[in-house]
Amino acid sequence: MSVASACRGRLMKVLIVKLSSLGDVIQTMPVVHDLTLALPGVIIDWVVEEAFAPLVARVGVVRRVLPIAERRWRKSRWQSETRRERDAFYAQLQRESYDAVIDFQGLIKSALVARRARLADGGFRATYANSSEACSYEWPVRWMLDRLVPMPKRIHAVARYRALAAGALAYEPGPVPVYGLRPEVAAMDAGLRGVVLAHGTTRPDNEWPEALWLALGRKLAQQGYRIWLPQAGGDELALANRLATAIGPQAAVWPRLSLAQVMDRMATASGVIGVDSGLSHLAVALDLPHVQIFSQPRAWRAGPVGKRHQLAVGGDSAPDLDAVWQAWLRVTELA
Repeated sequence: MSVASACRGRLMKVLIVKLSSLGDVIQTMPVVHDLTLALPGVIIDWVVEEAFAPLVARVGVVRRVLPIAERRWRKSRWQSETRRERDAFYAQLQRESYDAVIDFQGLIKSALVARRARLADGGFRATYANSSEACSYEWPVRWMLDRLVPMPKRIHAVARYRALAAGALAYEPGPVPVYGLRPEVAAMDAGLRGVVLAHGTTRPDNEWPEALWLALGRKLAQQGYRIWLPQAGGDELALANRLATAIGPQAAVWPRLSLAQVMDRMATASGVIGVDSGLSHLAVALDLPHVQIFSQPRAWRAGPVGKRHQLAVGGDSAPDLDAVWQAWLRVTELA
């Protein structure tokens, strides 16, 4: 029996399983818009790591966000509180039955979550049939889920997520990804001419030199921009404070904020310049003028596509200041 036949007379329910990381979660968001166009009235739930749940809750028509704390549970796997939390999560997950459960992570840990979800009559669980270059994938998932969707060997991350859902549910995705995020404008930043410098990254090989951030911040300040520096504590906070002190009064370090709060503030910016990180993907999702700095050849997989006011610079090595500055001038002219 086809899913469409099984759902006759009621609305289809789809569960997205995409747990992490921040950039990958953001790049999966266009699937929600695709589903609403292809399957009118579709009900969409999403399992995601607890840190990213408030951001996913701001996506279009996602009905139910199911936070999972797998990262935190790993640190205390055998404690009674962890077992209680895990049991409560799976009880919540199994409250509903789904016509399609789609594992966008393609890893054993995410396939295990997908397997625990309850299926409606005629329902199925789907994931990737094969790996793609520079994309996460663990081959045992081929035997863990029901429906496997073949993928090109080389494909942009956003296109890969959209292709998985489209292949699993037999529809054609639209030409342009629509992220569907709903920011709430932060009144304290609204109307200001500010640029977010998204300097933070969890990967040392994605970093851009501090001296170049400082030189860039000073050039932006000379152009009359305010410089906004997000941070997540630790080394990021220390770097942000050093940059703000050296740039001067036009620079401000944001307090440590939730991802939803970062989005609300970022949405008021004139643009974003950032390394290959979750906040750069957030800038793409908000359709802001954006320069994304790559220190390794990953732009084909993770960089902005299809927008003249969003550019990737760098690749085999980190770009110099002039390359980033010229890209900034181009994106602001085209915005």
